[in-house]
Amino acid sequence: MNTYQVVKYIHLLFLLGAFGAAAIVWACLFNLRAAKTLADAGPWGALAGKLENAFPVAILGLFGSGAYMTTDAWTWSTRWLDVSIAGLAIMFVQGGGVAARRAHALKHALMANGPGPLGEQARRMTRDVPLWIVAFANPTVALGIVWNMTQKPGLGESIAAVAVSYAVGAALALWFTRSPAPEAAAVSQT
Repeated sequence: MNTYQVVKYIHLLFLLGAFGAAAIVWACLFNLRAAKTLADAGPWGALAGKLENAFPVAILGLFGSGAYMTTDAWTWSTRWLDVSIAGLAIMFVQGGGVAARRAHALKHALMANGPGPLGEQARRMTRDVPLWIVAFANPTVALGIVWNMTQKPGLGESIAAVAVSYAVGAALALWFTRSPAPEAAAVSQT
């Protein structure tokens, strides 16, 4: 066993940790979206809030371990690595900027709502499009990066892998944030 193999294992652990945290965030978002009262929403919002620091740690861990492997076995001018680093940077900025702000706005909307049924503002924030896009696009971008790691394509295919992955994540988020049709909501309440 050599150092490169150990670092590659650590790299995979950071990736698995990030996907595990993303799966928990998805469960929280789906339960928040379905919540009818603050009592329903509160635990899921609190759980999601506890994961806030997991993603920056995972991204920095992925970058650090990837940097070691690049220095040891690759060069910094390898195109799929450049695109992968750009993908990590996008994930870091979106998570720390967009998702963090939108999650705090959701928290404040739930707190302002108070006990009882969720009002219009709180319900709207449980389907906040930018928050959901980051929650789905960041993991799919990571899958695009994994594609690049396994296939080691040229620049064009590397960019396409990350761009298509982002688009798939954003499309899923848009699908899941759609409000139910007014007739369906009325029927389900009777």
